[in-house]
Formats: sequence, C-alpha cells, structure tokens
Amino acid sequence: MDVERLRVLRELADRGTVAAAADALSLTPSAVSQQLKILAREAGVQILEPDGRRLRLTDAGHALVLRADDVLAALDRATAEMASYAGSPRGRVRLAMFSSGAALLLPGVLATIAELGVEVEANDVDEPASEVPRLLADFDVVVTHRDERAPALVSPRVRYEPFLREPIDLVLPPGHPLADRPHVELVDLADENWISVRGGFPVDDVLQSVAAATGMQPRVVQRINDFRVIENLVHAGIGVALMPRYVPTHHSVVSKRLTGVRAARIYELATRPAAVERPAVAAVLAAMRAQGRAVAVD
Repeated sequence: MDVERLRVLRELADRGTVAAAADALSLTPSAVSQQLKILAREAGVQILEPDGRRLRLTDAGHALVLRADDVLAALDRATAEMASYAGSPRGRVRLAMFSSGAALLLPGVLATIAELGVEVEANDVDEPASEVPRLLADFDVVVTHRDERAPALVSPRVRYEPFLREPIDLVLPPGHPLADRPHVELVDLADENWISVRGGFPVDDVLQSVAAATGMQPRVVQRINDFRVIENLVHAGIGVALMPRYVPTHHSVVSKRLTGVRAARIYELATRPAAVERPAVAAVLAAMRAQGRAVAVD
C-alpha cells in the first residue's frame, strides 16, 4: 500500500470529511476521493461507505487507520534518527496546551528543551478534553485537563498519561466576610454569586460536582475562560470563584481551601500511541513530567 494514500486515509479519519482532509493536504476533494478508491483496491476490502452525503469508515477502514498510524509513526522515527546522524536538531514537536497550563508549565519546559536541540512549536488551544483526538491531527502532543471525578478518556488511537493533580481552591474578594476564617465550608457559600468558566471545562465540572455532592445550586453570574479575568472580577467584588491552586495570582484576592470536599483538575499528556518512540516527542514528554513534579506543592 502506498504510504501517501495511508496518510490521506488518516486525515479523513481525523477530520471527518473529504473536504477537510483535502484542505489539510492541499489537495482537491476529487483527488482525495480518487486516492481513497485506489487504497481500497490495494486493501482488497471496502474501507469506506456512504453516510448521507458524506463517507464514513467501515470496520476494516478503522482497522487500517490504526495500521496507518503505526506506519507513519515509524517513518517519523526514521526521519528523526537520520537527522540525529547528520548532526541536525532531532526534530520539531507541535505542542498544544490550554492557556493556564501553559502559563504554569511552558517556561520551564522550553528552558529544558532548549538545551536538547529540539524545536517546540507551542500553541495555546482551549478546547474540552473530548476534542483531543481531533487536535492530534495537527499536534504531536496535546496537554489537556479534566475534573478528577470525570472518567478518563480512552481511545485506541490516543495515549493518555496523567502527570499532575492540581487542587481547586476558593477565591474571595478582599474584605469578604469569609476572608478571615481559617477554612470555608460550602454551606457558607449558598448565597454567593459565582464566576465560572464555560461548561465542559474542568473548573465548571468541579463546581457542578460539588453542587451535586452538597445540594448547593451555584448562582453563576459570569462565565469567562481566562483565569486572569476571573481573578480581576473577584477582586472587584463581582462574585467568588473556584480557581486552580497553582495558577499565578497577581491581585490581593484571598485564597481559601474548601473543607469537606476534594476538588482538583488532572493534567494529561495526549499523543498518538507510537509517537512516544520519537526522540523529540519523548524529550518533550519528559520535560512536562519533570515540570509537573516541580510545581506540585501543597
């Protein structure tokens, strides 16, 4: 089977439509369709079937995508190994991270990687963990996060590795009646206005989990995905919020640990299963783990 046709099949699996795969490969949709027809003849089985006006993978098609992942990963490893023999950098790693995680981890990771001759192309991407398989069409490593109560995501085409647990704390404006208490219980917050993130992201998942466990229905008045903005709103007295403990703070907001509840978000490294065998990717993963250990202090 032709390697480039396997690449076309993987792009279709990642992106969902012939048009999207064609755009990613700088081909026309008709050229993509032709390549897929030839690949089906090479495979000797039906790998695609109509689904309305679109195409979807058959069971055989899904199996072939897994093998395509293996083949293309082996080519990537070979390219990196040959580059190392030539004395050139060991490759480029495309990294996607949510912004608060990047603020916490990326400076240390890049400082470590700079000494190894690996080029990292970092991007801030704020998508729910469910979007990881799609993101891996464009990135080698995706750092994602989820509520620790949420079930771990599982996919035969994605390798997930938890590497950091970050507790979630309550933040209050200066002068708040609860600010001087040694600890705060959730029942003390029943009448508060809350500032949260958009639904589907870990901090809001934590807030909803806490609500379900305690019977407290939070009154959310604003939803913002930037923790710096949330911090500013809390500081201005707009409401209270839950914030990850290790997120850098710059205002005189008051941080309190909640009693009677365990709340945290889990950081995970997501890659293609075979990608960890590429030296450059392995180096980035190792730097992420080391930086996670360095910041994980209570």
